[in-house]
Amino acid sequence: MRYLTDYRGQLRSAPETLLEGCRSVVCVGLVYNGPQPYSTEFTDSARAWISRYAWGDDYHGVMRRMLENLAARLLEFEDFRWRACVDTAPLLERSLAHSAGLGWIGRNTCLINQRAGSWFFLGELLTTLDLPPGSPAPDRCGTCRRCIDSCPTQAIVPSPHGGWELDARLCISYFTIELRGASPEANRDSIGNNVFGCDICQDVCPWNRRSPQTETAAFLPREEPAPPLERLAALSEAGFRSLFRGTPVTRARYAGFLRNVAVAMGNSQLPKFRDPLEKLAASEDALVAEHARWALARLNLAPRV
Repeated sequence: MRYLTDYRGQLRSAPETLLEGCRSVVCVGLVYNGPQPYSTEFTDSARAWISRYAWGDDYHGVMRRMLENLAARLLEFEDFRWRACVDTAPLLERSLAHSAGLGWIGRNTCLINQRAGSWFFLGELLTTLDLPPGSPAPDRCGTCRRCIDSCPTQAIVPSPHGGWELDARLCISYFTIELRGASPEANRDSIGNNVFGCDICQDVCPWNRRSPQTETAAFLPREEPAPPLERLAALSEAGFRSLFRGTPVTRARYAGFLRNVAVAMGNSQLPKFRDPLEKLAASEDALVAEHARWALARLNLAPRV
């Protein structure tokens, strides 16, 4: 993820480079939580887990339209210049949201709100308005270590600057979304049945016990949140694009998604996945084929000759 450390890294703390004359940033959060069980309550190894935020429409477009509507409302009272940002511009969103008082940055590196938990997206409206600043929220994690102790890959590590940070090289969300090559073999068994993202460090957070549910229809699940692995393994590339069109899942790309499905099948301990895994092992895509062979070996199933 070089885009986090290349020349754009120096721009993240300077909103004025994104909007000339920027004086204030309006930070917003939009809840996406639903009534469905958490991944930590899910035990069906024949089904895949897709991260909660990706069940509905891609949040980038949804929030951008809302921010544009907010700007239009504000323009009714005063003329100003603005720019809407939703996880696409080089901007330190969590730090800004923390400074604005939306919450504190927890040990799992998520922004946590005392009433809303952490199941919400962040968006920003950069403006030339001179608005009074918010007050940073106090850290309320206390001595809790549930996210640290529950992470299957131990990706939440001590920071050299004090506190905790997320090592993306160990994070299941990185393995299943951003990584373009092979997932590290030493970590594959810890990925479990996650085929896109991971929610565990949020699922176990006490502040999410009473999280509100979304009122945004676009974030409601289009499909069953935990689809059968066998169904996903059988998707053609066109079928993948059709099933997940307009959702964040397409970011994993087709080959990466099948790679994840193969790993989840290998972790299922279910011999019934032999046939779909053998089909994936015969794939022309070397990445998919290698992970399918690994899964067959993990199930103690030698490929049929």
